[in-house]
Amino acid sequence: MQPLIRGRYVARLAEGPADIARMLALRGAVFRAGGDDADALDARCRHVLVEGAGGTLCGGFRVAILQSAALEQGYAAQFYDLAPLAGDARPSVEMGRFCLAPGLADPDVLRLAWAAMTQIVDAAGAGRMIGCTSFAGADWQPHRAALALLADRHLGPVGLRPGRRAAEVVEFPALAGPVTDRTAALAGLPPLLRSYLGMGGWVSDHAVADRDLDTLHVFTCVEVDGVPAARAASLRAVARD
Repeated sequence: MQPLIRGRYVARLAEGPADIARMLALRGAVFRAGGDDADALDARCRHVLVEGAGGTLCGGFRVAILQSAALEQGYAAQFYDLAPLAGDARPSVEMGRFCLAPGLADPDVLRLAWAAMTQIVDAAGAGRMIGCTSFAGADWQPHRAALALLADRHLGPVGLRPGRRAAEVVEFPALAGPVTDRTAALAGLPPLLRSYLGMGGWVSDHAVADRDLDTLHVFTCVEVDGVPAARAASLRAVARD
């Protein structure tokens, strides 16, 4: 991808070990309370940094371009059986470890990160964006309202939903229960997941408890051809200008 400059922010690919180290430090602060978040997948991924004034690291993510036959090599495949998705001739782009600097709440950072992702998706000719979208806290009960909303409105097509692979799974909709307060349910969704759903994304029919990161996550998929036209045009405008 080409560097994207919008106002005081720039999104670009990591250019070497120093950039990777900065991104890993941010991930460690966000996901590990300052611990080490590096894993074997980092060497196979591209890393996108969003920087502010003076080169301050404001956020970023890692991304892998996976052909259908290689879906099992991605992060999500550790927790979900992705065999139902293996029939697409086009590659999938897996986005992971998305994070913002602690205390940062500027929507322009998220907007620029999505523009960078759009560049990558278009350049790869990808058919899908996939990933694991996390709720803070591995216990499902505090997320009941949000899970109920996902189970009621946002499950993927039956033939494409990934199978179960993880040791600790939360089934939909039996544990989630009925949607009784849509406002509360929406408020309980992570911002990144709301972005996926706003692009027409869908989720798995179960969640996975990740005790290592103390998160509860759902497999998330956006069909590139199904992104609403206005949203796609908006993303591409930022990615192109």
